[in-house]
Amino acid sequence: MTLSALIIAPFIGSLVAACLPANARNREAWLAGAIALAGLLFTGWLFMQADPGEVLYERIAWVPALGLEFVLRLDGLAWVFAMLVQGIGLLVVLYARYYMSPADPVPRFFAFLLAFMGSMLGVVLSGNLVQLVVFWELTSLTSFLLIGYWHHRADARRGARMAFTVTATGGLCLLAGVLLLGHMVGSYDLDAVLAARELIITHELYLPALILIALGALTKSAQFPFHFWLPHAMAAPTPVSSYLHSATMVKAGVFLLMRLWPALAGTEAWTWIIAGAGTCTLLLGAFAAIFQRDMKGLLAYSTISHLGLITTLLGIGTPLAVVAALFHTLNHATFKASLFMAVGIIDHETGTRDMRILRGLYRQMPYTATLAIVASGAMAGVPLLNGFLSKEMFFAETLLVGGDSNWWMSYAALAVGVFGVIYSLRFIAVFFGKPDQPLPREPHEPPRWMRFPVELLVLTCLVVGVVPAISIEPILHQGVVAILGEATPQYDLAVWHGFNLPLLMSFLALVLGAWSYQLLRRRFNLRQREQAPLIHRLSGAQAYENTMLAISRAADFMLRHLGTRRLQPQLLAMTLALLLVPALLVGMLPGLLAPSPHPADAFFIMLWIAGGACALAAAWQAKYQRLAALALAGGTGIVTCLTFLWLSAPDLALTQLMVETVTTILILLGLRWLPPRLRDASPAAAPPWSVRLRRSRDMLLALGGGLGLALLSYAVMVRPMPDSIASFFLEKARSEGGGSNAVNVLLVDFRGFDTMGEITVLCIVALTVYALLRRFRPAAESIAIPAQQANPVDAATRQPPAEQANSGYLQVAGIYMRLLLPFMGITAAYFFLRGHNLPGGGFVAGLIFSVAIIVQYMLAGATWVEDRLHLRPHRWLGYGLSIACATGLGAWAFGYPFLTSHTAHVELPLLGELHLPSAFFFDLGVFATVVGCTMLILVALAHQSTRSHRLPEKADPAREAR
Repeated sequence: MTLSALIIAPFIGSLVAACLPANARNREAWLAGAIALAGLLFTGWLFMQADPGEVLYERIAWVPALGLEFVLRLDGLAWVFAMLVQGIGLLVVLYARYYMSPADPVPRFFAFLLAFMGSMLGVVLSGNLVQLVVFWELTSLTSFLLIGYWHHRADARRGARMAFTVTATGGLCLLAGVLLLGHMVGSYDLDAVLAARELIITHELYLPALILIALGALTKSAQFPFHFWLPHAMAAPTPVSSYLHSATMVKAGVFLLMRLWPALAGTEAWTWIIAGAGTCTLLLGAFAAIFQRDMKGLLAYSTISHLGLITTLLGIGTPLAVVAALFHTLNHATFKASLFMAVGIIDHETGTRDMRILRGLYRQMPYTATLAIVASGAMAGVPLLNGFLSKEMFFAETLLVGGDSNWWMSYAALAVGVFGVIYSLRFIAVFFGKPDQPLPREPHEPPRWMRFPVELLVLTCLVVGVVPAISIEPILHQGVVAILGEATPQYDLAVWHGFNLPLLMSFLALVLGAWSYQLLRRRFNLRQREQAPLIHRLSGAQAYENTMLAISRAADFMLRHLGTRRLQPQLLAMTLALLLVPALLVGMLPGLLAPSPHPADAFFIMLWIAGGACALAAAWQAKYQRLAALALAGGTGIVTCLTFLWLSAPDLALTQLMVETVTTILILLGLRWLPPRLRDASPAAAPPWSVRLRRSRDMLLALGGGLGLALLSYAVMVRPMPDSIASFFLEKARSEGGGSNAVNVLLVDFRGFDTMGEITVLCIVALTVYALLRRFRPAAESIAIPAQQANPVDAATRQPPAEQANSGYLQVAGIYMRLLLPFMGITAAYFFLRGHNLPGGGFVAGLIFSVAIIVQYMLAGATWVEDRLHLRPHRWLGYGLSIACATGLGAWAFGYPFLTSHTAHVELPLLGELHLPSAFFFDLGVFATVVGCTMLILVALAHQSTRSHRLPEKADPAREAR
């Protein structure tokens, strides 16, 4: 099992979970749990095998010539976060099994959850900064799907949009910052960046890069002024909140700051930006949490505050502050995940999270209440719990930074400690007192295994709080060494360090917090408060909505004043723009239109004159004579084929000929169902001068555009070409591609990834056309049989197409066409098999085979053909893409770059040695994809003939009278 398996397994599990039936709740939970558990055990095993400070790598070559590699890097920090992502994920999977309702689409939930887990693991394990940004944006996308899981609710849709907009925008800023960082260092490799600290902080681009990277981290970790999205994300199911908003997504921002701390920290700009944002966030979040009435809302704002605490520690920049930041990251994940799960249990069993009506739950839910109280104590910083230790380290660092003269940071830290005690006590208050009103449901304890994750997390809070040196220090040390290296300070995780100022601050925070809570509860009716005083007018969510509204209004203004629904003005603007380009090029390069070094050939010139005449005639006839225009356009295509042959490009000529054949027939089938455009028989009045001027202008623009592009094309073709890569492909086609046809080898081997993208796009286009044509209904005037076929004397007009081909006047043609199908199939196989050495290949063979199918449809009709041939074009598409992907993945599995070709030499009886390149199977995928796409469009067009027999109902006179 390799590092890549840690990332790939969740994504594969996501696809499998999405395919499971909706009632397979246990199977989906077992699948997700097994993937998380296997990854957790493997990551733990790596910790035991690796030496302290050792970094494990896995490099997969992608484009070696450009130095692009898929790099996975597991050091102590990545190991700590990978354990956190998978460990909390495993507990969330178990919890979600009992939390989610049978009515919910559970397969979709676990599919999204596993995809998010894989994205987070990609972030923490990435050894390349650009690769990290890709996974970073994947976390934004998958979190959007998870937050909006209950998409029938408006608050879930709004929260998902808000979270995605903020975090994805931050991701774009992060990408820009990473590009600047790579430009400064000369590499995007993480090791190179971390080793170039002096180069980075002295570079003129340091400040812009720092600001952009900070925007990415601060938006993801919900730091001021981007904190507003996190409370609205509480519309997600509670398992999502306990996973994303305690241990994973919101920790991605602080992980990034820790990861880049050795390269970016230690400057005045770093301290002001990072510590300043963190200090504002921890104060505002803690103060707002006091006045929330929703239990999840309280936890959301407290999460914002604790993330601000971690960010402040990282901004302070001392080595011990980094230790405290990582320690509190782990502590916060444990007690906050348990609190979110406890809130979910309360909501699940009582039907509400409103703290104004929740009272006395300890009587009905004693176990859950006890667990929630202990976890709240850890959040408040009560001694003998893990939160007390890291908060005391925070107090110590603020005292160290302020020194003897500057106490403002220490006062802010003490205020946050007091606020934390107040909102923790408010959270605990729901378990005591007498209920004022009945609850939506009668409270009771949850199922045993639903409570187990909370029990395990609370036990962790206790164990770490009592024996930190044994339980957490070895794990913490791995992460600290990965960040600080040789600068790792001496520190001692112990419950007791004697009487000192940080201990006094902890004691004052507890006492003042308890006293302030009683004061607010009695004097200011804290329980019924609707909003936080002083800061309730500073709504980030409202600013976000106003910004989105302003953008929408600006777009609407531009659309009204600059846009148009008419095609002609759009083409006019495009043509004018295209005319400027050749004019500028001719002006900048006087020798651009040099004479051709090759002598002109009269036959070639006449050929192109004929092609141009066909094109002009097709445009002239397109309005009223569509069939003639199509035939003339086909003539232009034939001229193009002959041009390729003239220029010694038989592969291109063969492909163009088959494409021209297939598209002409498909367009012809489509034209059958368009209503006719008839000329007006009445004498037309002379058009006004404005119309004449407009038509003259359009004609001149059209001529100018065509001539300009023709001249530009001519200039490019007659210019002497510099040394190109063509010789490389010609030389390496046989030795490295296993074929003598350089064009085919180029498509399926050297540029196989491009071909893979092209057939993917081809599938998307075919599916889109099919979906559009399924909803298309022919116009009423085009449903009837065409006039040239409606001859009452001819018996064939009363026969369906199948009868005409079987026993009617097309019987002879039908026999020939049926015999033609296997013959054309053999022809397609011939061109397919020879394609690696001679003109041909999967694309051409697919088109030839498609023509064989099209001929059957044209002769006997859709009903007759589909009764005898089970085409299933969707399967052809799926099999084609699957075979092409499997070819590339096969190379990857053997340690080669994706789609690397290999030629096997097989000895067969009678045939002797047979050369079998792996590109053969990729070409087979291309063949199946082309056949599937053509048949899919053909079926969509052919089925219009079956719908045409469903004539509309006759009008009801009585209904019309009404």
